[in-house]
Amino acid sequence: MADSIMKTPLLIVGLSLLILSSGCISKPTATPSGGHGQPSKVEPGLPAETPAAHDARMEWWREARFGMFIHWGLYAIPAGEWKGKTDHAEWIRESAQIPLAEYDQFLGQFNPVKFNPDTWARLARRAGMKYLVITSKHHDGFALWDSKVSDFDVMATPFQRDILKELSAACRKEDVRFCTYHSIMDWHHPDYLPRRNWEKATRSTDGADFDRFRGYLKSQLQEIVSGYNPGVLWFDGEWEDTWTHAMGQDLDDYVRGLNKNIIINNRVDKGRHGMAGQTKEGGFRGDFGTPEQEIPDQGIPGVDWESCMTMNRHWGWNAADTQWKSTEDLVRKLIDIASKGGNFLLNIGPRPDGTFPDQAIERLEGIGHWMDKNSDSIYGTQASPVGKPAWGRCTQKQRSNGQTRLFFHVFDWPTDGKLVVTGVTGKPLKATLLDGGKKLKFAENASGVTIDVPGKPGNLLATVITLDLAKPAPADRNRN
Repeated sequence: MADSIMKTPLLIVGLSLLILSSGCISKPTATPSGGHGQPSKVEPGLPAETPAAHDARMEWWREARFGMFIHWGLYAIPAGEWKGKTDHAEWIRESAQIPLAEYDQFLGQFNPVKFNPDTWARLARRAGMKYLVITSKHHDGFALWDSKVSDFDVMATPFQRDILKELSAACRKEDVRFCTYHSIMDWHHPDYLPRRNWEKATRSTDGADFDRFRGYLKSQLQEIVSGYNPGVLWFDGEWEDTWTHAMGQDLDDYVRGLNKNIIINNRVDKGRHGMAGQTKEGGFRGDFGTPEQEIPDQGIPGVDWESCMTMNRHWGWNAADTQWKSTEDLVRKLIDIASKGGNFLLNIGPRPDGTFPDQAIERLEGIGHWMDKNSDSIYGTQASPVGKPAWGRCTQKQRSNGQTRLFFHVFDWPTDGKLVVTGVTGKPLKATLLDGGKKLKFAENASGVTIDVPGKPGNLLATVITLDLAKPAPADRNRN
């Protein structure tokens, strides 16, 4: 291991005593190859959460609707290229089949001297994002914080700064909720199984103990939850056969035992329906579904979900990837997701020097300009009560005065100056342009409402028109 820094026994003993006192796992022991933890006791399960308590715990997340995803680690250093092939990213150790000793050399090269956590958090806030999820540890096993149970972390690099600590503090200053992604899968830890097929011949599994790995996993999660207080713990890597439903239940109980208010995605368990991300029947854990690189055709009553998506084709930094989604596309994806009652988690893959790609910054700023005028049509809204109109999308919000406000996001501006909305129930009271508040004339008809609109759209990305109704409209909500 290049430039490895061993943790002092005193620190290890201190953490071990803390964990032992919790009765959850026994003493972890740090090793140069990634650290070991002893087998954990299976948690008996937490008391059932009432619907009201669940809604209270999920309230801020449902209100937020828009967050930033960050994939960053050692894999940023090769920038997606290995031996002439340029389509790698955060999976590069697997996709390029890089031996462990060779991959470990990236430790000595990780020195993101331009990393500015305040800039990252500020960009998220200015884009209208309410929370930020960063990869505390991806599948390669590298930790972005000062882990007391592993030497395969940021303190073993020339950088030697606790990234989670600095970024969580910056998020607090910008009023952005700090959250962490954590992979169950770990290609570096000696006790993680299964081995990659291509490395089985050179990396023995003799002595590997998956239960011991689970203890190590819990040790790191205890550090994250107790040290950085993430609002969401976003798991991944649960699909391998070594991970079981019982293990998912146990881990969910363990993390909730550390912080009863934390929100956990469905990848902690085995219930995810592939990339579509929703949780299948069967008592599987997880507070929300995780569609990946796709948006469901419609919302599901009673179900919370979040579409995670890249700005280009890769999650981690790939210098050769020029296929960036346009600002218009990203804004309309945000609207589409909100119109179906979901959240949008939009990814950035920072460069190895700690800066965001210029193309990403440009799009964040463009989204932010739109959100400056139109965020009320996204935050705290519910799914459309009028389906998916041909001209755009609709969200709704229940107002404190008992009225319902519909937000019509118009993508295709009507050339005849008439916006026809079908399926509206409830007495229309007032129609306005959200940006500026200009009142618009409207007429009721048997099928809904027709609103007189200006000759040109106010915003080419999406112009938002509001319609206030005298009583709540029946809704195709994402939750009951």
